[in-house]
Amino acid sequence: MSTPQTFAGQLRTWRNRRRLSQLALASDAGLSQRHLSFLESGKARPSREMVERLALHLDIPPRETNALLVSAGFAPTAGERPIDHPEMRAALAVIETILEGHAPHPALAVDRQWTLLRANATARFLMAGVAPALLVGPVNVLRISLHPDGLAPRIVNFRQWRAHIVHRLSAQAEASGDPQLATLLDEIRAYPVPPGALPYQPPGRDPHAGIAVPLQMASEAGTLSFLSTTTVFGTPVDILLSELVIESFFPADAETARAMSALAATLPQ
Repeated sequence: MSTPQTFAGQLRTWRNRRRLSQLALASDAGLSQRHLSFLESGKARPSREMVERLALHLDIPPRETNALLVSAGFAPTAGERPIDHPEMRAALAVIETILEGHAPHPALAVDRQWTLLRANATARFLMAGVAPALLVGPVNVLRISLHPDGLAPRIVNFRQWRAHIVHRLSAQAEASGDPQLATLLDEIRAYPVPPGALPYQPPGRDPHAGIAVPLQMASEAGTLSFLSTTTVFGTPVDILLSELVIESFFPADAETARAMSALAATLPQ
C-alpha cells in the first residue's frame, strides 16, 4: 500500500500503523484531540514544530519525517548523500575501521533495504561461491543468505535462521512502512528449504535461547556457528547514516573461533 502524499493522509497512516487512537496521540503530543482531528482531515495546517513533535511521538524514521515535513510545506531536516560522496569520507573511514577491527570474524555494513555497502575480508570470503546473478547491481545480503542459489545450501539451521530473519524483517517493515522491505519479506518467505537443512528447533531446546539465534554454516573446516550483533550510529544527521547498520558475527563456540583464526592467516590483508 502506497503512503498518501498529503500531510493529512500521511499523519493518519502513521497513527494507524502505530495503533494509536486520536485521543492517545493527542495526549502524548500535548495537543487537543480536536486539533489533531483537524490536522488529519486537512482543515488545519501544522507548524514545523508540530510536524516534528508528531513525528517524534509516532517514532517516524528520519526519511519518512522528511517526507512528512515536505508534504506540510517545510524543508526537510536531514540530508542524504551516497556512501561514496566526498563529504562521507570521514564516516566511511569509521565504518571500515569497525569492520576491519572485527577480524578475523565476519562483519558487514548494510542500508535499510539490506543492500551491502561494505564488508570485511572474512565476510567476503564466506559469501564467495554464490550465483553471479545475485551479485549484479545492488547486492542484497538477505537475498544472498537465503536464496537457493546463494548461501542457503550451506546454512545448516536454515529453517531457524529464516524464521529469525523473517521476524526481524517483518518488524522492520512494519515500523518503517517501507514497501521495498515488504516486497523483500514476501520474496524471502517464498524461498524453498534446501535439502539437508535441519528440522526447525523450538527456541526452548536451543542452547542460545533467550540470547540470540545462531547462524550455522557448513564449511571445509566443519560447521561454523556465529552469533550476530547489530550496531547503529546514535545521532547521525544524514539519512543514510541514520539507517546504516553494522552486522558483526562472533563465534558461538570454540571450534568456530579456532577455524576463523586459521582462516584469517590465509586471507589477504
